Amino acid sequence: MGQLGGRVAVITGGGRGIGAAIALRYAAEGATVVVSSRTASDLENTLSIAGLGPDRGLAVVADATDRNDARRPVSEALERFGRVDILVNNVGGNVGNNDPFLANDEAFESTLVLCLTSAWWTTSAVLPSMRDQGFGRIISIGSGTSKTTGASLPYTTAKHALVGFTKELAKTGAPFGINANLLCPGWTRTSLVDFERIATARGTTVAIEEERAAADSLQHRVLDASELTGMASLLASDDGRGITGQVISVDGGYKV
Repeated sequence: MGQLGGRVAVITGGGRGIGAAIALRYAAEGATVVVSSRTASDLENTLSIAGLGPDRGLAVVADATDRNDARRPVSEALERFGRVDILVNNVGGNVGNNDPFLANDEAFESTLVLCLTSAWWTTSAVLPSMRDQGFGRIISIGSGTSKTTGASLPYTTAKHALVGFTKELAKTGAPFGINANLLCPGWTRTSLVDFERIATARGTTVAIEEERAAADSLQHRVLDASELTGMASLLASDDGRGITGQVISVDGGYKV
């Protein structure tokens, strides 16, 4: 049994990329895993690769931008398994055209909801049960742009806001054994990082854009999603008991 044996983890955006990688690592560490996203096939694939049956795995199709749907992974986990010990707020991305000169209110607000408000919805759903059981680990996935510039205006705004969200949540949860931390990747190979699309938009090549991304970090490379999972496991474990209210980067030295 690994360091998460007996724990129940809910991971939003768990069908692909960083969310799927964390789900696989948590499963390997012995956790029961609940994954959510809008695509059932992606979720089933994650659970299949992890080798989890109904006794230790649950896929919840949910839209994180809907306040009721966003809370369902937590409520269904509580109904099926009786507790939630770990919540990973992983969903994020840009919605619409976020060129600030276009004054696109819908795109700006929708991106904030996806990257920030959705984390509040899932967190608010899990806090009472974590308080009652005297244990909780809440890990939100930030970005290199939680500390710097480098993305769209609403995305960077939301990722910066997650820093304050995490610190205040850590203060609120500390008396009840609830830890909250923000895990920040830099350039990471996921389906959201489409170098072909980026190259097309800029009129360059994939090789140029991958080199541009690699140059942002001290290690001069784009990380794999699996490289974040060791820290995600530590933060969720008993060994991570003393880590709370922190903004932790696993990014190869992004824009240091």
